[in-house]
Amino acid sequence: MSAPATDPAPVPAAVLPAVLPAARPLAEPPEALVPPAVQAITRAAAAALPVPLAEVNARAELLARFDRSYLVPAATFARLAARLTDPHRPGGPFRALTIERRNTFRYHSVYYDTPDLRSFHDHRQGRRLRFKIRERVYQDTGERQFEIKLKGCRGDTVKHRRPLTGDDTPQDAPFRDFLAATLQRAYGIDAPQTLYPSLGTDYVRATLVADGERMTCDAGLVCTDLRTGRAVRAREGLVLVETKGTGHLTAADRLLHAHGMRPVVLTKYCGALAALHPSLPANRWRRAARLVFTGAG
Repeated sequence: MSAPATDPAPVPAAVLPAVLPAARPLAEPPEALVPPAVQAITRAAAAALPVPLAEVNARAELLARFDRSYLVPAATFARLAARLTDPHRPGGPFRALTIERRNTFRYHSVYYDTPDLRSFHDHRQGRRLRFKIRERVYQDTGERQFEIKLKGCRGDTVKHRRPLTGDDTPQDAPFRDFLAATLQRAYGIDAPQTLYPSLGTDYVRATLVADGERMTCDAGLVCTDLRTGRAVRAREGLVLVETKGTGHLTAADRLLHAHGMRPVVLTKYCGALAALHPSLPANRWRRAARLVFTGAG
């Protein structure tokens, strides 16, 4: 895979392909055309008892949390999801986030970085004062959020967010001010002067929730370099699972381990850049990126 040209023209986020048809389509695609991982998370969410968003926020919002990532084959995911969502599970079943009778959702995110990929390299080097900046679009509801993800003093992830409405963009002054104030308050550092859209991600997500913990289940991931338009896709039979808790191993972690799954070092942003740009120094994500993405260098 050859390295991209320097400073190519940006590709507008609006032209990125959607993972699934528009919300509430008149006709769903034939099941044979739906990737196995998307089928697996859709069935798991449909089999689970529903939980509304307000209750999720009350029970397990977890804006400050510890995350662990797993790469789970669709068949293995189906077995462990059935265990977690079993109504007779000791301690109560995990339930599926449900909004207006929907329990799987299409996500689109645009990550922002400096021209020299400061955010990517700070994460590669394990710097304590590191951050990610993104716009997240919940495609089925139209909600948009400007999000800043920081590392807390215990190594946990701390998310700061502010809604985007109308024609708002993360480059507008109020959001640049919010970024500057957040980084100054949390880290005592100045915000980058120049940011540009670096990577777009599209995927389908189901979220399983229990008291004090969540498990996000992503499938159909497509990551697009917004400078070149080049894209990589996750393997069709792979579910990207993230457990989110307050520090100790969660019930979902323990069940994943019982099924032979172990955490991997991977984030969508850094793993996708590693796959899209083989020349980048990205050894900590390279192995996982090869497992996740088809055609990864």
